[in-house]
Amino acid sequence: MTDRSRINELLRVIDAEADPVSAEQLARYFQVRPGGYGEGDRFVGVRVSRIRQLVRPYVREPVAPAALSVGLRSPVHEHRLCCLVLLAEYAKQAHKAADDARLTAAYNAYVRDLDRVDNWDLVDCSAPDVVGGYLLDRDRAPLYDWIRSDSVWRRRIALVATHRLILAGQTADTYALATEVLDDRHDLIHKASGWMLREASKRVDETELRAYLDAHVARMPRTMLRYAIERFPREERRDYLTRPI
Repeated sequence: MTDRSRINELLRVIDAEADPVSAEQLARYFQVRPGGYGEGDRFVGVRVSRIRQLVRPYVREPVAPAALSVGLRSPVHEHRLCCLVLLAEYAKQAHKAADDARLTAAYNAYVRDLDRVDNWDLVDCSAPDVVGGYLLDRDRAPLYDWIRSDSVWRRRIALVATHRLILAGQTADTYALATEVLDDRHDLIHKASGWMLREASKRVDETELRAYLDAHVARMPRTMLRYAIERFPREERRDYLTRPI
C-alpha cells in the first residue's frame, strides 16, 4: 500500500468515528460561527485524544510528509489535525535521529500547506516540532515574516514555534517576536505570546522575563501579561497587574 493510500485509509477511519453531538460541541468551541475565528471550518466530531490513538500505527511506520497533503487540504478539521500530528511526530523522530533531510521534508510539506494550519489547535500541535525543530540551527527569518502577516494563524505559528527554541535554551526570538505583537488586537496572539514568555521564564531564566516586563508592561495586553506572570508569586503578579498603562 502506498503512503497516500495509507493516509486515505486513515481519513476513512476518522470519518467512521464521526459523532454529530461532538461535532456540534467542537464547532462551538472552535468558533465556527459567522465572524468566529474558525468560521467555515467543518468538524465531524472526533476528539483529539481519539485521533492520537488512531494515528499510532502511522507513527510507528511513518509515511512520507508529501503524502499528508491529501489530509492537510481536506475541509474536515480532524483530517488536518491528524496529518499535522503525524507531521509533528515525523519531525520529532527526524530531530532525534539527526536526520536533516527528513526534518527538511517535514518543514517543506508544512510550508506548502501553511494556509491549512488554520486554527489554534492545529498550530499548537505542529509548530514547535515542525517549524521550531527545523529552524533550531537555521536563520529565523521565516518567523519574522509570519509575525508581520495579516493572518492570525501565521502570527501564532511564529510565536508557538519558539517553544522548541526555548527547550534548547534559546529565548531571544521569543522576546523579539513578543515585542512585535505588543499592539496586536487578537486575543489568540496575546495568549500565545504570554504562554511563550512564561515558558521562557520557566525553562530558561526568570530574571530575563522580569527585565522584559519592566521594559514593556505598560504596553502589554492584559491577557499576555497574565499568561506571562502566571508562575510568579501572588504579590508580584498583583504588582505587575496594577502598574499604570
